[in-house]
Amino acid sequence: MQSIEKVLYTARVQSRGGRDGEARSDDGRLQVRLTPPGAPGQGSNPEQLLAAGWSASFIGALRHAANARRLEFPADTAVDAEVELMHGELGFFLRAHLAIQLPGLDPELAQRLVDAAYQSCPYSKALRGNMLVSVSLR
Repeated sequence: MQSIEKVLYTARVQSRGGRDGEARSDDGRLQVRLTPPGAPGQGSNPEQLLAAGWSASFIGALRHAANARRLEFPADTAVDAEVELMHGELGFFLRAHLAIQLPGLDPELAQRLVDAAYQSCPYSKALRGNMLVSVSLR
């Protein structure tokens, strides 16, 4: 277990109704209707929310890796995240794929940034070893 030196931020969200309900943050910045995947309705689902959070965090980790190497970070960097809800003999589980776009960078250098980001991104750390994950550079 990693030692904790300093808490940088605490997200506080209350969900009601599960996959067919709503979630709200204590500061009012997040208010989202939830709808099960594939069901009719206007809500998002937990898999979409995980994909959004992880892809945004991964871009931050990529930026950090580029800054550490004194590289100009491509402004049009993008991460496409797919989070799949799966079912197997042991029940429900998640599988994910991250497709990273670092336009204008040499592919070898871009891959080094992706590898560094995967090691430092808090979402990647939390999910490593707990779900099937693939990461590719586009």
